[in-house]
Amino acid sequence: MATQGERPALRKPVFIKVDQLKPGTSGHTLTVKVVSSKTVLQKARPTAASSARPTRIAECIVGDETGVIVFTARNEQVDMLQPGATAIIRNAKIDMFKGSMRLAVDRWGRVEVIEPANFTVKEDNNLSLVEYELVHVVE
Repeated sequence: MATQGERPALRKPVFIKVDQLKPGTSGHTLTVKVVSSKTVLQKARPTAASSARPTRIAECIVGDETGVIVFTARNEQVDMLQPGATAIIRNAKIDMFKGSMRLAVDRWGRVEVIEPANFTVKEDNNLSLVEYELVHVVE
């Protein structure tokens, strides 16, 4: 318990591997390398200040030594996640898109480019190519 004037102890992040990601989960922290990046949306959106701030979305293939997954990068994340970059993705969640998993970070998460990691990305295990079907269980 923190006494007055002390900050509560921060939890150490638990790093997981790409092959541990499951549909409908969140709060993931991973170290990944960017394999490729493809811009899928780039448009100007009007703001209250009447200057248009562009919205950019890119699909990046990111991975580690256990596999790869599509990461949906938004705005400044697009610039950070260039092919060859190594990044820590904090508090990421799994979004489902057309039955397949996508890794994403909302406003509670963070993408941070770090020194290049010394692992080889396992590109032949793409978790975003696995199709999931929503099954309703009746008890």
